[in-house]
Formats: sequence, structure tokens, C-alpha cells
Amino acid sequence: MQDSPSARPLVVGIDVGGTKTHLRALAGDTPVADHVRTSSGWRPHDPVAAAGWLAALVADALPAGARPSAVAVGGHACETPRQCERIRTALRLHFDAPALVVGDAHLLVPAAGLDKGTALVAGTGSVAVGRLPDGTAVQVGGWGAVLGDEGGAAGLVREAARAVWAAHDRGEEPDSLALGLIASLDVPEVPALAAALEGASDVSAEWGRHAPVVFEAAARGSRPARTVITQAGEALAALVTRLAARGVPVDDVVVAGGTILAQPALYEAFTTALAATAPTAQAHPLQVPPVEGAVTLARSLL
Repeated sequence: MQDSPSARPLVVGIDVGGTKTHLRALAGDTPVADHVRTSSGWRPHDPVAAAGWLAALVADALPAGARPSAVAVGGHACETPRQCERIRTALRLHFDAPALVVGDAHLLVPAAGLDKGTALVAGTGSVAVGRLPDGTAVQVGGWGAVLGDEGGAAGLVREAARAVWAAHDRGEEPDSLALGLIASLDVPEVPALAAALEGASDVSAEWGRHAPVVFEAAARGSRPARTVITQAGEALAALVTRLAARGVPVDDVVVAGGTILAQPALYEAFTTALAATAPTAQAHPLQVPPVEGAVTLARSLL
């Protein structure tokens, strides 16, 4: 006679992304919950509030009376091991079960079924993470659209605007990239792009939504747009080589993020640059939801 699902350990994996959160719970191999909601209210820099938010999420998603045997969380903007550990410690107030909290990018390698490797994310922003042979977590990039995030959607728009302004300063007529940005930002001419971009209240989100213009212009033959994409791919590859220089294994690079996986031109620019700078590295586009990595980590706690 087989055990009922309620008799098996209940593992809970949670991927808290920048915009949405995905919780998946299983008892053995039997699905118990698969719940998606917005990440509104997630405050990773306040560990008590973050732990309370996670506990409320679990209570809402699981059947009444269900108690997790292990919980693993990948949290957006959980940027350092110390910060993640403080949230894990606060979770003890809510769960009498082993728990683990990591940055959300650290879910990618286990989600891909790998024991070690590097994760590269290029969505609205960009970041690369991995672990040293002793297990120490290392992160490079992820510094926001104003100062970094090269290869992410917002960074692409920032660099495209710079390219357009440089062409304007040289006295060149607006090409398809310039015209595309003018139309997308709803301004009358190139000089007005500055005020439109600088006036954004949420720089990453508001800049990032204009990124498709860069790829559309490149497809129409815009040389500046193609240069921006090539340089973005090189910048993403540089994140991987920085990890390698610090001792992180980079033979396998799991790639995720709505920008790089949705734009073949950027993915090709990245893999071309990676082949030149880290010839032994192999890129793997993530084929499953990152929450699978959280489930894998939760099972490792049993």
C-alpha cells in the first residue's frame, strides 16, 4: 500500500521575483500547490517583514493544516549571504522546519538539474552568480540601470540613447534607432529624449519597456543598434569571466531572463563573446521555471 501524500515530507519552493512570485509545493512527487501572485509587499531589507510576508504566502497557498517539512526561497534583491541569512533566521518564528534563503538567481543552476555552475540573468537588469568550491556565494553585476545592468532591458535603452545622442552631436540625421526611441518615448526630437528618460520614477521598469525598439532597429539595419546589442552581449559574457577570475566554476552557464531568452540577437551576441573569453563555458537556456530550483533546494534540506 502506497503512502498517502499527507504522509510524505511536504517541500515548499518559492521564487520571489521582481514582479511576480511563484510557490510550488510537493509531497513526494505529488503536487500540493502551484501558486503565482505579485511580489507586491516583498521587503527583503527588512528580515522580519520579509519572513512574515513569506509565511503569509505559504499559509495562503497550502491547504488548511498543511505544515512544510522544508522551505527554500530564492528572493529578489536578497543581495548578500548575510541578508539572506537574516531572513532565514526570522523564518524560524513561523516554521518549525529547515529553511534556506538565497538570491533568486541562485535558483537557476539547481533548476537546470546541475550541481554546480554559473547563473546569468538578463531581464530588466542583469546579474551573474555562482559558488566557490567551498560553497561561498559570489555575485557580480546587478547594480541597477543608472550605474550598471549592462545587457538588461534598461541598460540596452540607456546605451541606445547614448548612441543616438552621439550621432546627433556628430550632425547625423536620425536613423531607425533614433526614430524608434523618439516614437516609443513620445517626444518630438532627439534632444528631448534626455528629459523623458531622466523623468522616470522607476528607472529600470520605465526604461526597460522600450528595449524592443533596439532590436527592431537592428533588424532594420541600424548600425548603432547592432553595436549596442553586440556590446551588451560582451558585457554579459564579462560577468561570467569575472566570476571565473574569482574561482567560480563556469563550465556550465545557465541563462535566464525575459530579455536574453526572448531576443535571439542578444543571446547570439552573448554566446559569441563567451566563446571568445571563456572557451570551455557552455551556455544552457533555462527550460523550466526557476521555482524548480527552489524545490530542489528544499528537498536537499530533508
